[in-house]
Amino acid sequence: MRPSRKRLILFTRYPVPGRTKTRLIPALGPECAAELHRRLTEHVLGRAVSPAGAWEVEVRFQGGNRRKMASWLGEGFIYRPQGPGDLGRRMLRAFRGAFREGAEMAALVGSDLPGLGGRIVEKAFCLLRRADLVLGPALDGGYYLVGMKAPCPGLFEGIPWGTGRVLEETLARAGRLGLPVELLEPLADVDRPEDLGSLPPGLAPKRSG
Repeated sequence: MRPSRKRLILFTRYPVPGRTKTRLIPALGPECAAELHRRLTEHVLGRAVSPAGAWEVEVRFQGGNRRKMASWLGEGFIYRPQGPGDLGRRMLRAFRGAFREGAEMAALVGSDLPGLGGRIVEKAFCLLRRADLVLGPALDGGYYLVGMKAPCPGLFEGIPWGTGRVLEETLARAGRLGLPVELLEPLADVDRPEDLGSLPPGLAPKRSG
């Protein structure tokens, strides 16, 4: 079978208490924060996998190793560590790897997106037919999905990661680089205690205290 020419890349972390979802630890405690991360990753992965094999899935992880990740999430995916550097360097590395291995389109998402589903991923790949860059705006000012047809180092350099200006700065950078952009519908991600209200009942954790 010919490898898929579309690749969905999921950024996640092996769920170790105290090292996972650290911004949620004050509200949830380390064990519950790690458990929430585990549930969210499984939820996103389960909903974003293409049932017809229209795209392949690569899991880029921090912490753990390939054996631990495959034991947790299953053997049906490509597993690679994210490697060193800030978020921009790690994302660029993932995109370069996907295109080097034959992908014609690649989209990268995080693991803290209860509203992400296959329909959104499919729409991102459809929009890439007419745009060089697709972004999914997050409600906190960042983005939950970035899709490209070729690696673009300038898009990820000097971005104030972890702030509410990530999307704004990225759009400005894309304009300077002459990249046509399409936007997806906004979604909430779950990074901070105030984000916990966006969780559906099946994913909502018990808060500590």
